[in-house]
Amino acid sequence: MHPRTDELLRHLDANRVVLHAAVDAVPVALRETRPSPDRWSVAEVLEHLSRVEEQITRILTAKLSEAEAAGQLSAQPDTTPITGSLRHDAILDRRRAVTAGERVMPRGDLDSAAALAALDRSRTSLRDLVARVGGLNLETFSLPHPALGPINGYQWFLFIGTHEARHAAQISEIGNALTSH
Repeated sequence: MHPRTDELLRHLDANRVVLHAAVDAVPVALRETRPSPDRWSVAEVLEHLSRVEEQITRILTAKLSEAEAAGQLSAQPDTTPITGSLRHDAILDRRRAVTAGERVMPRGDLDSAAALAALDRSRTSLRDLVARVGGLNLETFSLPHPALGPINGYQWFLFIGTHEARHAAQISEIGNALTSH
């Protein structure tokens, strides 16, 4: 396995552990409860994460397949770390509000268990994609991100893990708000 592929998978796995810890800290009975009318519940955050991951995986699968078919992705000889290539601090900064696009807004029709199951399914597809493009130079491939601007293929995969960490912090905030009453 290419070192960068391993690095991406470790990043995704580490942030999934953080997410599960945040969810596990919220009592099951409170996971569908909004802390206030204008804030999401834990279930809604999880649904949002699954919708984001599913959308990004679908888009990256299509666009990377097109780039591969067109001969635009060569083998990656570089093995230096890539985690630092993304502005993780900007994504993790919860003081900066980001409004989710309509396609990734939670619909509120999943409970937390169903949302976690959907998130597990989307992660399987994402990991499969990371493995499939492992060893290819994803620095030469880029797509625009609505808040970050153009980011390369590596950065898209890193974004998914860091976005999950951002929302793990949100889930912790929700849990604290619900249990401090």
